[in-house]
Amino acid sequence: MASFPDSVNENEIGKAKFIGELLVPVAPFDQKSGRETWTVAFAPDGSYFAWSQGHRIVRLVPWSKCLKNFGGEGSNRASPQRLSRQNSDGGTVVPVGEPREHTIDCGDIVWGLAFGSSVPEKQSRCVNIEWHRFKFGQDQLLLATGLNNGRIKIWDVYTGKLLLNLMDHTDIVRDLTFAPDGSLMLVSASRDKTLRVWDLKDDGNMVKVLRGHQNWVYCSAFSPDSSVLCSVGAGKSVFLWDMDKYSLIRKLEGHHNDVVSCEFSPDGALLATASYDTRVIIWDPHMGTVLLELAHLFPPPSPIFAGGANDRWVRSVAFCHDGRHIASITDDRMVRFWTIDETSPQAIAPLTNGLSCAFSTDGSFLAAGSRDGSVHFWACPKSIASLQHLCRMALRRVMSTQQVQMLPIPTRTRSYLSYQDL
Repeated sequence: MASFPDSVNENEIGKAKFIGELLVPVAPFDQKSGRETWTVAFAPDGSYFAWSQGHRIVRLVPWSKCLKNFGGEGSNRASPQRLSRQNSDGGTVVPVGEPREHTIDCGDIVWGLAFGSSVPEKQSRCVNIEWHRFKFGQDQLLLATGLNNGRIKIWDVYTGKLLLNLMDHTDIVRDLTFAPDGSLMLVSASRDKTLRVWDLKDDGNMVKVLRGHQNWVYCSAFSPDSSVLCSVGAGKSVFLWDMDKYSLIRKLEGHHNDVVSCEFSPDGALLATASYDTRVIIWDPHMGTVLLELAHLFPPPSPIFAGGANDRWVRSVAFCHDGRHIASITDDRMVRFWTIDETSPQAIAPLTNGLSCAFSTDGSFLAAGSRDGSVHFWACPKSIASLQHLCRMALRRVMSTQQVQMLPIPTRTRSYLSYQDL
């Protein structure tokens, strides 16, 4: 496991380039809770960006429109008027074939949201497929929203229309994630201490309830091949589930406080988890071992301090699609960009009251949501991945750590392919 530096010289850390923000109008009475952007998300094909802007409203904006308004310049900020409801349903006419902007009233406070896209070859696990109400085509793009009342609403992104209303949770649906294989299997994480698996190709039938968390479940994430699910919550453990058998594989122990965010690397070889203990831990999910710790407080706090309240709580973590960069949001009003090769941030940026973050589909931009319902965007640090790293990612997409360790190759190469050199 990598060691920590004694101190960090902020003058040696680069500044992330701010490119723009999406704001929301603020009424005089609208200053307190209910406006939080708990989730931001990019569509798998990069066509749309969605965020919960507070007070039960979700905005769906074509990502190309955001970039056009930002102008590609960090000094050009998109004003609320420029990205308001003028292009929403019933507004300005949008040319046929162009993505439309939508403002969706979900009926209750929105905590989680996720995009899902359909692959027709991925059939439902239900036998009676001829009785399905919905037949999703190849160009289908859905948005799932998790609400304060425990309901999950499924929307057609292209039309903004409600398709399904899933009701089984008994408390807030904190997070949602679709299987990335196009099967439209949806997992919901709730404060009722459960995860529920839904099959949208079977008209939203609930397939399984995953139990094991003793407190709220904050976040869940699929591995790239959809075979493993990670879930974290109000507790120090990280849960890994086998999504073929719907059984618990193992618990990862290492955090000293609640774990609130998780995400797999694009090749599935790494798992990043963020905790209130001021750390992001990079795990080998196949072996259950810690590979790297990214500390947000130097020197790292003792377990007693990390287990309590402090101003370095990590709220969110995201893995870039290049497999090398990670972003984290903390309570110290900072966004940090990391690489898996270093224990110090590569770049930083100011952000007040940040709650959530996500990389764009191509990995060029980072979006971060805040408590006032706004979203801020930065250009990600530029770097060219080595041929070695690209080959490692290609191999790790199809091989587990155990399989790599069995290869008849030099020890140094085996260590590199297993990410043991972090």
